Amino acid sequence: MTQISPPVDIARSLRILTIVTGAIAVVMGAAILTWPLKTAATITIFIAIYTLIAGAVDIALAIFSRGLGVWMRIGTAVLGLLFIAASIVAFANLESTTVLLAFFVAIMLGVSWIFDGVLTLFSTRGQGGAGPVAASRGWTIAYAILSILAGIAVLFAPLLAAVWVWLLIGISLVVFGIVQIVRGVKLGR
Repeated sequence: MTQISPPVDIARSLRILTIVTGAIAVVMGAAILTWPLKTAATITIFIAIYTLIAGAVDIALAIFSRGLGVWMRIGTAVLGLLFIAASIVAFANLESTTVLLAFFVAIMLGVSWIFDGVLTLFSTRGQGGAGPVAASRGWTIAYAILSILAGIAVLFAPLLAAVWVWLLIGISLVVFGIVQIVRGVKLGR
């Protein structure tokens, strides 16, 4: 079987793109690991900017959309004003907003793990001893219990969990970026 290779220009472009994306990942991961609070605050700034723009768009829609009913226009304008107010509060209290955002994400992660564990436990019921779940019933129960316990641990220390998740993201970006760069260097050789 012969292997079809892409034209040289495409292969070269893919190689460069792979190396560049790997380098970006390494830089982002290193930034997270070097300045975890500053990078988290930067993410918060981007969310606040998005919220400000979304609010302005909603207000513009409320003003200029003739097809919307009166109550829809009022609701859209109020939503736009709330978005703008949230953005202003975020910019005025950037540090607190960053902590609140980390807290919220960690709480959602903990709750998600608990729900995942509970649903996984329920998936072991009613199979009548047959099917793919029955074949791995012990592993499925172990996974469910670990998921529930991890979720509870996160709920008891959400900010600590957020810090660890943030650092894990930084480490992952560095490792994946290095692998991506090596892949890119070897691509097309």
